[in-house]
Amino acid sequence: MNGELRIGIIQAALNGTREENVAKIEALVRDAAEKGAQVILPPELFEGPYFCRTEEERFFAWAEPREGHPTLARFAALAKELGVVIPVSFFERANHAHYNSLVVFDADGTDLGLYRKSHIPDGPGYEEKFYFRPGDTGFRVFATKFGTIGVGICWDQWYPEAARAMALMGAEALLYPTAIGSEPHEPDFDTKDPWQRVMIGHAVSNSMPVAASNRIGDEGGQVFYGSSFIADARGDKVVELSRVEEGVAVASFDREALRERRASWGFFRDRRPELYDVLLTADGKR
Repeated sequence: MNGELRIGIIQAALNGTREENVAKIEALVRDAAEKGAQVILPPELFEGPYFCRTEEERFFAWAEPREGHPTLARFAALAKELGVVIPVSFFERANHAHYNSLVVFDADGTDLGLYRKSHIPDGPGYEEKFYFRPGDTGFRVFATKFGTIGVGICWDQWYPEAARAMALMGAEALLYPTAIGSEPHEPDFDTKDPWQRVMIGHAVSNSMPVAASNRIGDEGGQVFYGSSFIADARGDKVVELSRVEEGVAVASFDREALRERRASWGFFRDRRPELYDVLLTADGKR
């Protein structure tokens, strides 16, 4: 293990057509690559507006199979052209099932595998259980040209179990494509700070960087608050985008220094897995 891991995050308004949104994300990936990013993270479900705000049958037509998916093919070619790693979020149709999924493309365009979102939210403005089955892939890590990354999707980012599982599987950094903003039933409730804090906790407790990419803009009265960021293993935010700006940000990390930190802090040495069986229960009763 040696060298740098340079992570780029992308933030954008995504209320255009599919072609407009995909072209915008492609341009921002190119921008991040020009700024030196090796692993570049677009937001969740970037092909269109966040359709899960409401339960409408017509949106199932937006889902497509993984095989032959035009956006996946486009970003596989882009990853190869630029020599970068790109996790690509998409609405997947698998026969009669539908998933909130992503594929990670390595720096040579290789498809490294599929992850299906494990935790599916259900609440006003985030009606995802209407559209998606809970993922059946389990948590995944991806051994890329630049290091091993763990990728969760949005609601996954609130669960320390998911972060720890990916860390135990060998992740050197945790990435979360996201779509989060205002709460329609509580317009004065702002989740931006707790959203960042929970992921910063994952960075500290697993001694590794965490990156989150969010969308911005008003989509039918639901305002997505951006605030995409990258935190280091201390939990310090090393880069952060504002609530309203489109753009990219890049942060660089020394992989060997991170490995030494994980070893020396002892979080993995001092774990007691034999005491954690309560985590396998729904109600804490064993």
